[in-house]
Amino acid sequence: MSDTIHLDVCGMEPPEPLERTLDALNQLAPAQKLHILIDREPKPLYRILENNGYAYQATARPDYLYEILIWKK
Repeated sequence: MSDTIHLDVCGMEPPEPLERTLDALNQLAPAQKLHILIDREPKPLYRILENNGYAYQATARPDYLYEILIWKK
């Protein structure tokens, strides 16, 4: 099993990126992380993560994409 699951949700219309992200989080094993590539900053996701015991690291790339790494606290 890989330590990190990668999910590219670029080009999808809301709320599909959020729904796919939440589905992927439900599949995470305790030691796994989820890496998301998205074409807008997912501010609603941050609140959901904080309220549900997840930590995350968000990085804005020069190409205007965002990389979000999520793991269970």
